[in-house]
Amino acid sequence: MMSHYTPKVNDYVKWRNIEGWVYFTDEEYITIEILVKDKACDLGTFHKKEHVLVLCYPNQWKELEYVTSRQSKYDNVVPLVELAS
Repeated sequence: MMSHYTPKVNDYVKWRNIEGWVYFTDEEYITIEILVKDKACDLGTFHKKEHVLVLCYPNQWKELEYVTSRQSKYDNVVPLVELAS
């Protein structure tokens, strides 16, 4: 774990039993995107995907493990990470 890591949008992080992309940052919290899926019905909505996000507060940022970054949210490649045995 990194002691002075400040999360940024498009960083891939591990935290406790989850991992995902930092989707939003603010001084009060960040969100980590752990799942994206197509919407069952896209009638009447501009958005085509559903995003599952987890909140992480500043006092918990010291628990984050930085893995990698991506250039843009459109770079949808999940990094290859070593699975725990």
